[in-house]
Amino acid sequence: MVRRKQIYEGKAKILFEGPEPGTIIQYFKDDATAFNNKKHDVLEGKGVLNNRISEFIMLGLERIGIPTHFIKRLNMREQLVRHVEIVPLEVVVRNVAAGQICKRLGLENGTVLPRSIIEFYYKNDDLGDPIVSEEHITAFNWANPQEIDDMMAMALRINDYLSGMFGAVGIKLIDFKVEFGRQYEGEMMRLILADEISPDCCRLHDMETGEIMDKDRFRQDLGKVTDAYREVARRLGVFRESENSGQSGPVLVSDNGE
Repeated sequence: MVRRKQIYEGKAKILFEGPEPGTIIQYFKDDATAFNNKKHDVLEGKGVLNNRISEFIMLGLERIGIPTHFIKRLNMREQLVRHVEIVPLEVVVRNVAAGQICKRLGLENGTVLPRSIIEFYYKNDDLGDPIVSEEHITAFNWANPQEIDDMMAMALRINDYLSGMFGAVGIKLIDFKVEFGRQYEGEMMRLILADEISPDCCRLHDMETGEIMDKDRFRQDLGKVTDAYREVARRLGVFRESENSGQSGPVLVSDNGE
């Protein structure tokens, strides 16, 4: 068996060198973390679910013209993605007040915001990923004004797509976090969507019951985290009902026999 060179290990994923220059293998772990890694657990099957959900969403975004790092899914836990230089920012789009914005602005949880709000956070675990302004971003050269405009425009298009996609299956998109990377092709550079989009980085509530269907179940000790992720996948059509004897629940739809 050929040993792959590990490039990076984060809270939820491991990155390995890809088979060709300019590619990376992204492996989804079962680890769940919260509160800047102060809370940690391993939830069996979470990585498989996030891999499949993120694949589904990335392919959908590509179809509407959002460039992404996704190339193809390799197996149930791994994706082949384009190598990018990650912009050291987390871009958060909020539609409904939840989490930090409630504490910062004294908003009641669940308040529908007057419009979708975009926030930037500096990616630094030691500092707790602090919120930053466009002035900070340009002053410290994390991104230039054109890149900020491009990230905001793509984030809003992603928000429109995700809101419609989730809404069609009875799920309300409260907020989400995305990351972007610089892809270099010769002297040309473009910003593309990177990382993942899954219940790990979205707040998702059932439209009828208000039930939480995202990582807040882990943060708030509500339990049944992977069950909620599995239900998201089922509604999106990532799952099909099992026809195999001995299996009572839905199973992953796999296009490569795994």
